[in-house]
Amino acid sequence: MAEGEKIRVLIVDDIAETRENIRKLLQFESDLEVVAAARTGREAIQLSQELQPDVVLMDINMPDMDGITATETIRQKMPHVQVVIVSVQGDQNYMRRAMHVGACDFLTKPPMADELSAAIRRAGALAREERLKAVQSFTPVSAGSVAAKLVTGRLTMGKIIMVYGPKGGAGSTTIAVNLALALNNEETRVTLVDANLQYGDVAVFLNEQGKNTVLDLTPRADELDSEIVEEVMLKHAGTGLSILAAPSKPEQAEQVTADQFSKVLQYLRHLYPYIIVDSSRHLNDVTLGVLDIADVVVLVSSQDIPAIKNARLFLDLLSTLGISQGKVAFVMNRYDKRIAITPEKVGENLRQEVAAVIPLDERTVITAVNRGVPFVVDNKAQPAARGIFALAEAVRAKLAKLETTAD
Repeated sequence: MAEGEKIRVLIVDDIAETRENIRKLLQFESDLEVVAAARTGREAIQLSQELQPDVVLMDINMPDMDGITATETIRQKMPHVQVVIVSVQGDQNYMRRAMHVGACDFLTKPPMADELSAAIRRAGALAREERLKAVQSFTPVSAGSVAAKLVTGRLTMGKIIMVYGPKGGAGSTTIAVNLALALNNEETRVTLVDANLQYGDVAVFLNEQGKNTVLDLTPRADELDSEIVEEVMLKHAGTGLSILAAPSKPEQAEQVTADQFSKVLQYLRHLYPYIIVDSSRHLNDVTLGVLDIADVVVLVSSQDIPAIKNARLFLDLLSTLGISQGKVAFVMNRYDKRIAITPEKVGENLRQEVAAVIPLDERTVITAVNRGVPFVVDNKAQPAARGIFALAEAVRAKLAKLETTAD
């Protein structure tokens, strides 16, 4: 916020004691001001319209309207108002629903004073950014120049695209790197995040080595701002693609928690239209955390039976986790037409439409990796590059479809 300007907070909870306890936690913070307290979801919407707070602290379980529904309404009517969910319901399903309707953070009751104030300050900074963007929207600017923009009165956040291959050697990193570059342009900036924290190769594939890694952001996951992120990101020469590299040493992966990593990705939604995440094939806490918040999962397989079997197991896992298979974009990589197992047959077996086919083109791919120059930059006419561009279009189409369905 501007110097001397306080972050205006609205507390929403149906329990009077809880409202008062939160007020007491915040009363000693000189830069925070509690402007009102609401007892119900409907009252929260009304007060948000009347008072225009920067941040709403929202409970989930309320008698007239639950906090998720109230949050969605507030975010639709007033996109600059940021909502922090504060609830006893701490499971992933509630968190996923909250983030889906536009909440910027999720805290479990009772929050620690430092945790609460940090979340409010982070949300307050986002509120200020959105107010500025709303003002700028009245001047001629490029439609894709910001990740979070007003579209027919609704705030559209950046989309997280997870690239995942359940079998090692499927070519997930190659696809993630080239897909990021295929989606990246002057109007639609993309960031590529390496979630293979032990042995990530994203920076190597782009011939971009630097001292900054994800470890420069995760310890500050609760207090990020755009300047900090900009300082840490590597910039790919020539294309301007932003890169968040993996730690430089395998043992440093243990310093990153799943919660920290997810918070970093959620913050990047406010800065970039697309966040491409190259995930480890191991289903650790970080990978599952990315899976939980991803808008689209690019599932990578090849023609060999073990890879197809692992793809089936992964799809079964999605059902177990309650994650819709509708957000999966299935890709057949290294397709060799001499092999009888066709993409169509695999798609039928997995009950997944084939989003794209990347032809076998080892010479082009290996040369690109060894040179650190992705083939969508250097060999756009090659079959593999055409397959990547087809995948980019399929991802855009799936995101548009999912957004229409959500509406």
